Amino acid sequence: MSPEPLEASYRALLRIPSLARVVLSMQLARIAQSMVGVALVLFTLLEYDSAPLAGLVTFASVIPGLVVSPIAGALLDRHGRVRLVQIDYVVAAGALVLVGGLSMADALPPWLLVLIAAVSSLTNPLSQTGLRSLFPIMVPRHLWERVNAVDSNGYVIAVIVGPPLAAVMVSTLGPAIGLVLIALPMVIAALMLIGVREPHTETASTGNLLLDAWQGLRYVAHNPTLRGLGAGMTVLNLGQGILSIVVPLLILEGMGSTELAVGVAFAVSGVGGMISAIVYGRRDSRGREWRMLWVPMLGMTVVGLLMLPVASGTAGSPVGYVLILGAMTVSGLLNGPVDIALFTIRQRRTDPAWLGRAFAVSMAINFAGYPIGAAIAGTVAEASLEAAVLLSVLAFAGSALLSAWLVPRTDPRDERVGRDGPVSRRET
Repeated sequence: MSPEPLEASYRALLRIPSLARVVLSMQLARIAQSMVGVALVLFTLLEYDSAPLAGLVTFASVIPGLVVSPIAGALLDRHGRVRLVQIDYVVAAGALVLVGGLSMADALPPWLLVLIAAVSSLTNPLSQTGLRSLFPIMVPRHLWERVNAVDSNGYVIAVIVGPPLAAVMVSTLGPAIGLVLIALPMVIAALMLIGVREPHTETASTGNLLLDAWQGLRYVAHNPTLRGLGAGMTVLNLGQGILSIVVPLLILEGMGSTELAVGVAFAVSGVGGMISAIVYGRRDSRGREWRMLWVPMLGMTVVGLLMLPVASGTAGSPVGYVLILGAMTVSGLLNGPVDIALFTIRQRRTDPAWLGRAFAVSMAINFAGYPIGAAIAGTVAEASLEAAVLLSVLAFAGSALLSAWLVPRTDPRDERVGRDGPVSRRET
């Protein structure tokens, strides 16, 4: 008698113990995190009237966390994920309250603001990596595409909701009070995780934290798939970082439009990403991840090409804005399959005993291209918006070539994993 087929649906996710609570907590925290990025910039500009300081604060709020991500990954593998995710939420909330409170007391010099931002960033990988490495442990393999779609859309929803909400709070309540109130959803997110128990998994640990972190780096370096993803995704995010600066410049300076028009452009991209993630999340991606990575990356060159007439001045408003909206829609639609393929292939080709360390290092490497791209775009766009857009086109094309070349089409681990779950003893 053949076994009953496993239900592969979004509804099936709701029957997994505590998963709905974890997802809701994640969504609250991600909305708050997306608000922080905008609110910190607005806070710095309004309180100190310094664009360079705003850039430094943004840098300090990201880079230290990327640097210590191998250590964060080692902690996640050794001590579990839920508690460490809660710690990051509490630290982030405390930093926001501290900055807001010191500002209201007129006791926040610029150096202290940068220091608080840098210290609070050190725990960021605990929640970012902790949640992403928790899902493949909690969720059966036949539902990985579904939960990865939920994970991907969690970021999309945060991008759509968080920045406009942060801008409204800062403008109506003031920058200091706005920051303090953003801490509230972080605290709620931490409280929601109380009592969540994660399944037991094997851990390959030496007992030495720094050595475990170093071995995590070595694991990623010697894993062909993670190494290939690092190259392709870093260059892809380089292009995305360029667009994060170019799109507002094209709309505000190139066409003389408003901040609302900028928000609509990014919201359109978010909606496109949400739709495509849901659609691709319903499909079994086994054996298709390689194409789902590099083909959409190559398609993203269209995004820059659509913006070129606006950057060169040959397409003014409103035609130029329609082109930008079209480009951002394409960008969102193509992001969905890339996210699903990235999350799923990384889960399938990483030993569960190394999930924390491998994901922490991989995610840090992949994201590093974004701030670098934004920094490059700021310099290049000052001289030529057209050159900056062309640079994004080259980055997208390069990411597709690198992914197609360096990410293995198949892996022995794929063949050992059936739809019902793993075959090897270590992955039981």
